[in-house]
Amino acid sequence: MSTAMNFGSKSFTPRPPDKGAFPLDHFGECSAFKERFMECLRRSGYESAACRQSAKAYLECRMDRRVAQLMANEPLEKLGFKDLINEKSEEKPEKS
Repeated sequence: MSTAMNFGSKSFTPRPPDKGAFPLDHFGECSAFKERFMECLRRSGYESAACRQSAKAYLECRMDRRVAQLMANEPLEKLGFKDLINEKSEEKPEKS
């Protein structure tokens, strides 16, 4: 019965979310990439396969923003972009 009364003995340690879940981009650091991806989806009738290059660029942007912890670095092969690795990513937008 004494174990039921020790609520304060264990502390909760938060951990990062699993793959597929990442924090919102509150400062809009990758919003240009997101907008390009969304525009590509609209143009292609929401056929995501047609927009893989834009999706890759968006995820690379998120991984490059380590300070904001938008996304952990992950090999692109594991994210399904093995066939696009040797292709050049879309040009990064100028910072304003």
